[in-house]
Amino acid sequence: MARETVVVGLSGGVDSSVAALLLKEQGYRVIGLFMRNWEERDGQGACTAEEDFEDVKRVSDLLGIPYYTVDFSKEYMDRVFSYFLREYAAGRTPNPDVLCNREIKFGPFKEYARALGADFIATGHYCGISHEGGVHRLLKAKDSGKDQTYFLCHLTQAQLEGVLFPLADLDKEEVREIALRRRLPTAKKRDSTGICFIGERNFREFLKNYFPAQPGRILTLSGEEVGRHMGLMYYTLGQRRGLDLGGRKGEEGRWFVVKKDLAENILYVSHGDESPLFSRGCLVTEMNDIPTMPEEEVYECGVKLRYRQSEQGARVTRLGGGKLRLDFMEPQRAVTPGQFAVLYDERACLGGGIIEEIF
Repeated sequence: MARETVVVGLSGGVDSSVAALLLKEQGYRVIGLFMRNWEERDGQGACTAEEDFEDVKRVSDLLGIPYYTVDFSKEYMDRVFSYFLREYAAGRTPNPDVLCNREIKFGPFKEYARALGADFIATGHYCGISHEGGVHRLLKAKDSGKDQTYFLCHLTQAQLEGVLFPLADLDKEEVREIALRRRLPTAKKRDSTGICFIGERNFREFLKNYFPAQPGRILTLSGEEVGRHMGLMYYTLGQRRGLDLGGRKGEEGRWFVVKKDLAENILYVSHGDESPLFSRGCLVTEMNDIPTMPEEEVYECGVKLRYRQSEQGARVTRLGGGKLRLDFMEPQRAVTPGQFAVLYDERACLGGGIIEEIF
């Protein structure tokens, strides 16, 4: 019988490299596909996409698999980066990685992979998946510290169909060990961090390329002016660094952002007292239900309000039209409009939506 074909999204990193290795060892016919989503040289003049593609070639040659490259930079600009800019212009803090998965990696990428003859597609994400009775469930990874279901919460059933996640039962240390044992060129390569199209560049300097600076007042919640800000889009709720505010004489603690008033161009801060940062709940829009979502109108589950957070207890109330109300079991700090609230049961991701309003 002919072997089934898997097209693996190769990024030039160790995770996707090991994913390709494992699939080949499992007997699949493996094809590597590298995506160019952003064309820009970094501060040192080196094109990071070119460097990553060189690693893809080295890994593919070692594994003896064919590889291709495809340019989705236009789709990325239209579907992801434009969203990123709109959200920042509206004073919100978006998560483009969730959109990149929905609009690129499991959209045009999957279509291109099918054209290459793929029976399945695979990535190096740390998560699991089950395909039972025509229902595709997004499962938590073994490595809870690396679990990436948060970034996949907006995938539809059609997008999850025919998907494999080879790293589901491995932790990061095991992946590194496999890569070192098989002498993969990416074995010791440092993980990428931050927003993909910004990388390690200064975030404010990057945004200045797209938004004119609009300085304004920094006020306390009591209305006292304590400084000037450089533009509301440069700040996020709970931010402590980069405010350029001195301490208060005789008082301990630091300044941090508690609210942004876009209409009046005012940044509100607090000193020492973090209570204004805590909220009891939030409203969520554009909710994507994965079929294991409870059918009750009101139910309890775990929720992540940002990626680097453990699950928090919440009572969920369906409001209709893809909207939810979340009431937290314990007040939560710095819940940020524009970010994603992602719901969980003990084993699986139940879906997620955009935080619209906090209370």
